[in-house]
Amino acid sequence: MAKTLAKDPGTSGTSETSGSSGASGSKRSRIASRLGAAVAATALVGAGATAAVAVDPPKPYTAATSVPSGSALARSGAVSSAPSPEAPQYDLFAADRANTLYGYIRDGGGALSPRAKIDTGWDAIKWTTQVDHDADGYADGWWEWDKNGTMYYAPDDSDTPWTVGGGWNTYNLVVSPGNLGGAAAGDLLARDTTGTLYVYLGYGTGKVASRYKVGGGWNTYNQIAGNGDLTGDGKADIVARDASGTLWLYKGTGNYKAPFEGRTRIGGGWNTYNALFSMGDLDLDGTTDLIARGNDGSLWRYSGTGNAAAPFAGRKNIGTSGWNTYRLFF
Repeated sequence: MAKTLAKDPGTSGTSETSGSSGASGSKRSRIASRLGAAVAATALVGAGATAAVAVDPPKPYTAATSVPSGSALARSGAVSSAPSPEAPQYDLFAADRANTLYGYIRDGGGALSPRAKIDTGWDAIKWTTQVDHDADGYADGWWEWDKNGTMYYAPDDSDTPWTVGGGWNTYNLVVSPGNLGGAAAGDLLARDTTGTLYVYLGYGTGKVASRYKVGGGWNTYNQIAGNGDLTGDGKADIVARDASGTLWLYKGTGNYKAPFEGRTRIGGGWNTYNALFSMGDLDLDGTTDLIARGNDGSLWRYSGTGNAAAPFAGRKNIGTSGWNTYRLFF
C-alpha cells in the first residue's frame, strides 16, 4: 500500500470549506434535487417548452407533473427493475464547452429526457464522477477535481462540499466504476501519466483510503468506463478501448489488491466513438449499460446482457446529433 505522499493524492479526508474552485463547487450542492425541480418545471410548462431542450432530445418525454424527492432523480423514472450496486441508476450530468452544466434523467424507455440547465461556471472543473456510498444503487454525491489538482467531495444532502486532498493532477483519467473492494461503498480508479492504474477504496463518506497499485501499461487505452456488473457475477467490471479501436473487458474480482482478471476482447471498430461512459442501468432491465458518443455527435446505448462472452447487445440510437457540445459527462 502506498503511503500518503505527494504522489499518493487525495487521501487526507480533511473537512473544510472549498476555496476558489470550491466556490464553484459550493454552488453545486444538492444538484440532484435541483435537476428534479428543473425537470418538473419543464413538465408543467408542457411540450412547448423548448428552452431546456438544446441537444437533440431522443424522443418525446412524458414526465410527471411533480418529481419525488430523493438523493437521485432516477427515483422519479418509470422503473421496471429496482436499482442495485450491480446495476445502479444514475442521472446524467454534462458540462458543455461554455462551462454550463445540464442534467438529464431517464425517460423510462432506455433513453433520456430533454436537458435541464443546472449551473454555470464549470471552467475550473477537470474531472467529475458520481458515487453510490450505501449500495442502494443511487448516487449519493460526487467527487470533482479542479485544474489545480485538488479533489473535492460534494454530497447530495449537504450545502457544503469539502476538500479531500491535493495532487490529483498527476492523473489523466479517473473513473468510479462501483465497488471494487468488497465493501458497500463505491471506489475510484485513477491512471497516472506513466500509465500506472491505482484503486482508491471509498469509506462511504467521500473520503478515500491510500491508493493500491493495480498495474502498469494502462496508457495503451484512451477510454476506460464502467459502472456496475457487466458479467452477471455480482462484481463491478470495466471496459477499456485501445488505440486500434478494440474494446476489452476486465472482469472484477472483488479483491482490491488484484481487482481485475486478465482482459477479454469484446470487439473492434470502437474508434467510431470519442467518449465512452456509464450511468448504470439506463434501460431499467437490471443490467448495467454502456453509453457511447459518436464522432459525429450522436449518442448510443449498448444494453448490458450479463454475459461475459458477449456483454453488450446491439447498439440503440438515443440521440441523433449535438452531443459533441459536451466536454464532460458524469
